[in-house]
Amino acid sequence: EFLKSAVILAGLVAAVAGSRSWLVKMIKLLVLMSLVGCVYGDPPQCGGGKPMQSIKTYLGKGVSYDTAENICCNNHHYAEHWGYFEKVGLFQQLDPNGETVFYDSVCGIPLFIAPKGRTFAEWRSESEHHGWPSFRPEEIVTENVIIHPFGRMESKCGTHLGHNIPSDGRDRYCIDLVCIAGEPDNGTIHVQLLGPILNASQFDPKTYVSIAPVNSGKQSYTVEIMIGGGLFFVTFGAIAVFACNVLLRAMKKKQCRGGCCKDRRAVGVPLASKAEHGE
Repeated sequence: EFLKSAVILAGLVAAVAGSRSWLVKMIKLLVLMSLVGCVYGDPPQCGGGKPMQSIKTYLGKGVSYDTAENICCNNHHYAEHWGYFEKVGLFQQLDPNGETVFYDSVCGIPLFIAPKGRTFAEWRSESEHHGWPSFRPEEIVTENVIIHPFGRMESKCGTHLGHNIPSDGRDRYCIDLVCIAGEPDNGTIHVQLLGPILNASQFDPKTYVSIAPVNSGKQSYTVEIMIGGGLFFVTFGAIAVFACNVLLRAMKKKQCRGGCCKDRRAVGVPLASKAEHGE
């Protein structure tokens, strides 16, 4: 993603600086922006599928199907509302003496198992403090989750899950409950997968050990924001300069109609008399 952004930024600079004609520059920019939309745009999500209907009755209360469809399958940047899981009564519905497996809301593959390496109270406290269910490296099913370079997380079914926002020097996965409220898959996945998976029938929560690194380094948004801002300002600046250039040329043409802007001597206008100069 960083390489894509760098290439796009370089292309924009080259388009603006590579020609004296502003018309040519604008054509180049429009072509480049079209290519950006094709290459850099968000890929299809949820493998062409939709959230399963059973999420409407998740833990006896259910989660919003519309919210799940929007957040999990039509979004890479936004999240459910802060504290949404508390409205559902998530932790009140779970067994405080056991571990809970969370499944993909679209395809049913296991994604997280918690709490592991900490108490139920510690897991609940951290989640309530941050406003979303929060998981640690020991609690992620590594085979089924992708963490992208800038921290965005999705399942191997293409379901958006949330973001990696580390704290205390360790990865912390801030996850949308609506995207992990599914039922276990029955061994048959009906969506396009992004890679090999560990399905529910192969997953044993009692013996499973995550191999996720404690700190993946995939969490910084700084570079992405800087590059995105650079792309915006370069494009906006180029359009603004082009518009000003066109306006100035139009004003000049209007002034020059009838030869008014030519040298007064060249069009036969008599020079001022000596009397006019006080001679």
